[in-house]
Amino acid sequence: MRWLRRPMGSGAYKSWLVDGGSLTRRLQRRCRDFAVQPVRVVDARPKLDEAQLLCATARRVALLREVRLICAGRPVVFAHSVLPHKSLRGPWLGLARLGNRPLGGQLFADPRVMRTPLEYKKLHRHHPLYRRATAHLTAQTADIWARRSVFRLGCAAILVTEVFLPEVLK
Repeated sequence: MRWLRRPMGSGAYKSWLVDGGSLTRRLQRRCRDFAVQPVRVVDARPKLDEAQLLCATARRVALLREVRLICAGRPVVFAHSVLPHKSLRGPWLGLARLGNRPLGGQLFADPRVMRTPLEYKKLHRHHPLYRRATAHLTAQTADIWARRSVFRLGCAAILVTEVFLPEVLK
C-alpha cells in the first residue's frame, strides 16, 4: 500500500497526523515528563522508497535513528529517521550525536529548514515499521497511523517518519 496525501479514515489520529508544527513541541506542551528514548541508531541502508524520497541510491548507507517519544513514562510516538551521511555536515553536523535529545527540536529551530508535504499511511501488523514501533507492547494493538516528510536545509535532506501509538490518544 502506498503512502497517501490525505489521512482518510484516520479517525481520532487525524489531528495528530495533519498538524504541521513541531510534534516534539506539541508533546512537550501536552505532557509532563517528556523524554526521548533511543531504540536504535545504526549505519544501514534505507528502504528503497526512503532512499528515493531523499534522492539517494538505496545502496548508500545512512544513519538510521529510531526513538520512542515518551509522555509520563508511556511511549506515545515511535520515530524513524533516515539521515544520509552527506547531510550530516555544516549546520546539521551534530545530528549524528543527539542521544536522548529530540531531532524535531533541532529541525524546527532553524527557520531556513523547509519541509515537504506530509504523507500518511495506515500500518498493519505485518508492516516492518508497525512491528518495530509496537515491539514494547505486551498485546497486539489495532492498526496504527504514521506520517512522514523530508526536511531540507540547502543540499541536505533528512526523512522523518512518525508512528502514532494508541497511548497518544489518551
